Amino acid sequence: MKAGGPVQSHARAPATPDDAPALQAKFFHGLAHPVRLRIVLQLLDGQKNVGDLMRLLGLKQAHVSNHLACLRWCGFVTGRQEGRNIYYTVTDPRVREILRLGEAVVADNAARIAACTRM
Repeated sequence: MKAGGPVQSHARAPATPDDAPALQAKFFHGLAHPVRLRIVLQLLDGQKNVGDLMRLLGLKQAHVSNHLACLRWCGFVTGRQEGRNIYYTVTDPRVREILRLGEAVVADNAARIAACTRM
């Protein structure tokens, strides 16, 4: 986003109880792609720009930028412009805890998850 440009709001009406499972599934879907998850994990170590993420992940700029756009849209990350660079950070510190809990569940069930043919 350019400085001084319009601010886009992606807010929607509060979820009803009927919406909650679908919204939670969509939340986890945002982290389900391995590249998006790797980006978030990198950003938990501190803010980074696209160039930093490209080097750390070994991916092309367009690939990183596409996944960052998804993560920004859904509210996982925010960007801060500094000169020509945008530095990204994880928006909500609770994401770290969610990922820590996920790692623990995976560690306890790694063989079963690896063998699962339903997902």
